[in-house]
Amino acid sequence: MTFSKRLVWTSMSAILLILSAQLAGADDAKDKEKAAKERAETDSNATMILKEFQGMKGGTEAYNKAAGYAVFRVTKAGFGASGAGGGGVAIDKKTGARTYMRMGSAGVGLTFGASRYDVVILFETPQKFADFAKGGWDSSATAQAAAGTKGAEVSSTFFDGVAYYQIGKKGLMASADVSGTKFWVDDLNEKK
Repeated sequence: MTFSKRLVWTSMSAILLILSAQLAGADDAKDKEKAAKERAETDSNATMILKEFQGMKGGTEAYNKAAGYAVFRVTKAGFGASGAGGGGVAIDKKTGARTYMRMGSAGVGLTFGASRYDVVILFETPQKFADFAKGGWDSSATAQAAAGTKGAEVSSTFFDGVAYYQIGKKGLMASADVSGTKFWVDDLNEKK
């Protein structure tokens, strides 16, 4: 290979490397933009859901007792077996730090169709909140709320440092069954 051919080959290789790096950077920028948009949408949903929760009788009092909270939008569907999944954000009330999370559960029973509801989880202590926000958290409790209409009263009772509330189209649901639900940290969180 002559010197001029080597120079052309080396130049072309360098140009290809630069172009591929720029394309990778463009993909990375698109991924960051998409994640930022999803975080903004999750934050907007959480604000709306929390406002609705606090508007319920006893909601503000329960919220005021919590060190932190998490808000999830959930879709449940089933045809014989059922499954639920969704996303949300856990927020430390003292620092305002946000941890974007996912949740999911599966079950067996006579479930047909699909529904959407929201879940508000309150944490009595900073340690309970921190344990949840680390991810890998498995709920083994079944929450009990007080009715099923917009007039339902929110109970401010914590069970083992955690209180769950499920809000459907008709308001606070009588029983929020979160047993067997897994919660984990989402990829939406910004890398530090």
